[in-house]
Amino acid sequence: MIVAQTNKLRNGVAKIHQFGLVFRYATVGIVVSDSQRNIINFNNFAETLFGYGKEEVLGKKFEILVPLEYRVRHIKDREEFLAHPEPRIMGNGRDLFAIKKDGTIFPVEISLSPYSLDGEKFVIAFIVDITQRKKEEAIFIQQKTELEKVTNEVTRLNAQLEQQVDARTRMLQEALAELEKSREELSMSLENEKQMSELKSKFVTLASHEFRTPLSTILSSAFLLEKYNDLPSQEQRMKHIHRIKSSVLGLKNILDDFLSVGKLEEGKVKNIEQEIHSSEIYSLVEEVTESMEQLLKPGRHIVFDCHSNANIRTDTDILKNIIINLVSNAIKFSGDNSIINIICAADEKELSITVKDQGIGISEEDMKHLSERFFRATNAANIQGTGLGLHIVYKYLELIHGRLEIHSKLNEGSSFTIYLPTL
Repeated sequence: MIVAQTNKLRNGVAKIHQFGLVFRYATVGIVVSDSQRNIINFNNFAETLFGYGKEEVLGKKFEILVPLEYRVRHIKDREEFLAHPEPRIMGNGRDLFAIKKDGTIFPVEISLSPYSLDGEKFVIAFIVDITQRKKEEAIFIQQKTELEKVTNEVTRLNAQLEQQVDARTRMLQEALAELEKSREELSMSLENEKQMSELKSKFVTLASHEFRTPLSTILSSAFLLEKYNDLPSQEQRMKHIHRIKSSVLGLKNILDDFLSVGKLEEGKVKNIEQEIHSSEIYSLVEEVTESMEQLLKPGRHIVFDCHSNANIRTDTDILKNIIINLVSNAIKFSGDNSIINIICAADEKELSITVKDQGIGISEEDMKHLSERFFRATNAANIQGTGLGLHIVYKYLELIHGRLEIHSKLNEGSSFTIYLPTL
């Protein structure tokens, strides 16, 4: 029994010794104070951190380490901590500051840990100097501001190159203003406010990402055209002009998507129905086909097959926009030397228009989310797009009482078929 007690005592002494070593050689400042805020211990790193020797602070109030303007708040925080003592980070998100012996004020991060001994309460404060971190954060903010300035300059140059983009941008700003106005009107509804906030956040992220590449392309091509204007290489000039036109068209499509979603969400798109005969359906689809062929890269083709004799009643502009969205997606996600088929057919009840591609396909999991705003399939992350195209198609089909069927497999292409009731 005596041996066991001796071992227990020896282990206790060892633990105290180990704690003393940790306290003395820790790489953070450690200050121990009693319930009256008197400092009772001060480790080596704290001496280096504050410039005080240990004997200078023992018995002094902890507030000797706190700038004058923060002392009242510090005392209140400490009383609250002692009322509910548990390990935690001090400050609740506020910036905290300490003061050195020479009067230098510096930012710190403080963690508190309580302990009791013989009924007396003590507080251990772990103090880290975060001056360097704050400097790095300031540098980051400055770099971010400079990047925003550069982005604004690119936008300005782009506006000079293409008036239409400028006009679309103003329309987008107006749409955003309307969106913000709607958000304020719905602020009484917590769920609606949350949805609006998420939509705005996704839009800013998506817009900044999707605008960057075409704007950079326009700027670089314009620079090269200006720099090599006197060279006789017409082929090189046409190459950069084509890049500018392609990027501007891409920006136009992005802006069109944003504006379409805004109008659909606000109920500004109306279904103006009229009777459309089979010959008019043929002409409408053929017109879309011809207009979209200019987006095709060499080696890609659109095959148009429309032999429907059905008549329908619908809004021609909405139907045209639906087909444009589907064909645009087919072009975007198809590879080289591929064929896109556009097929019209009808039975006694419905007219069907199918857009079929040989592209990258869609996984079963992604198929569940295709109607969601801003959704991008996992295998389409590196392909430019807003994630709004199919969301717009679904909204349009609701307006004209149509439906959409999708069949797809990864790496085997996709088939999108819209159905409209016949007369």
